[in-house]
Amino acid sequence: MSGGKMLRQIHFWILAALTTVLLSGCGSEYLVLNPKGPVAETQYNLIIISTILCAVIIVPVLALTAFIVYRYRDKPDNKAPYKPEWAHNSVLEAIWWGIPVVIIAILGYFTVRDTYVLKESPNKEVAPMTVQVTALDWKWMFTYPEQNIATVNYLEIPVGVPVHFQISAEAPMNSFWVPSLGGQVYAMAGMATELYLQADEPGEFAGFSSNFSGEKFAHMQFKVVAKPQEEFNKWVSEVKGTSPAMTKEDYNELKKPGLAEEKLYSAFPEGLFEEIVQKYGHGHDMDHVMQKQPAPTGDKSKETSQLPPTDMSNMPGMDHSSMKH
Repeated sequence: MSGGKMLRQIHFWILAALTTVLLSGCGSEYLVLNPKGPVAETQYNLIIISTILCAVIIVPVLALTAFIVYRYRDKPDNKAPYKPEWAHNSVLEAIWWGIPVVIIAILGYFTVRDTYVLKESPNKEVAPMTVQVTALDWKWMFTYPEQNIATVNYLEIPVGVPVHFQISAEAPMNSFWVPSLGGQVYAMAGMATELYLQADEPGEFAGFSSNFSGEKFAHMQFKVVAKPQEEFNKWVSEVKGTSPAMTKEDYNELKKPGLAEEKLYSAFPEGLFEEIVQKYGHGHDMDHVMQKQPAPTGDKSKETSQLPPTDMSNMPGMDHSSMKH
């Protein structure tokens, strides 16, 4: 056996061994490819469409490359004439330019269509429930303005009800992600981003921090529990009857860097989320979000805090020296 052939076989077995080791850590269920709600279902369908359209180009190109390399390889007895000059062929050029252009146009259509669809509630027949999300170092705080309760690293939602998430941060930029229910959205200080999600069936779903935000961001996880509306209402009543109310001191302690266990609060300071958003900015994003989602009559969450903006140099993660002139 020649040295070159032996070397190629060694490379093959090394790659095979590495592949086996790496794939052995993969679970039997991929969260992104196992949608549990209409938003995740729409995104899953877009992934499948994109994969098929890309495969239409990639698979034939790779197959032709392998065929051409093998079929026209140089051999010792090769006596074919060398003709480097390329003759123009309009038909071939129309094919190899036309097919990618058509595929890109189709992919662009589906991407734009689904992007606009996902900006709105996935179920127009059911009124959405609002949940405010605040990314902290290194924990997630959820406030329910309609129910006037709060949780940490734990989120409970009713099945079949669209949830309108208003997302911000009092920490370095992060990203809020529940793969089984939909894609990720950034959480940024001084801004309020939006996301609609809905669970179509009861169950527990994993939530993650999907943007590097410091030393312990990998442990910044939370649990999402979807229950029928009646059980959700019962849970809210239990939280109100058995859990303490969150005070400003509790929140100030909570926002300090560090991990936290799951916590439940029967109430939270009025206008807390609005204050967090406006603390590092002018609050225009929050005004826009609140106009799109008016609070129910009699709900104190409609009284948004009108605190003046503070110096942007206080923003988490900001290099204060760069703000000085």
